[in-house]
Amino acid sequence: MARIKGVDIPNNKRIEIALTYIYGIGRSLSNKILDDAKVDKDKRAGDLSNDELNAIRDEVNKYVTEGDLRREVNMNIKTKMEINSYQGTRHKKGLPVRGQRTNRNARTRKGKGKTVANKKK
Repeated sequence: MARIKGVDIPNNKRIEIALTYIYGIGRSLSNKILDDAKVDKDKRAGDLSNDELNAIRDEVNKYVTEGDLRREVNMNIKTKMEINSYQGTRHKKGLPVRGQRTNRNARTRKGKGKTVANKKK
């Protein structure tokens, strides 16, 4: 198993897909990295040579990924909470941040439904 940015890349997947296991790299950025590193997208991650892996590592290091990106996102959220912006207050209350309705959905953010007494009529 190859390691890039501290993440184990699965050997049996195409390198285009395997790179997306790294936080902050999606399909389009993965394709861009492989184009810049001049590596075939259809190759399996286990079949890559050391030179190709090093070229991919060098390209990935040009972007903010993994721990640095997670830290940056968390700092942005904390900043919004400190300045009491609308999104910051939604983060504090554990409600949806981006304008979704909450009277019947939003169970991912709000958690399991709470039973209300005498609701049945």
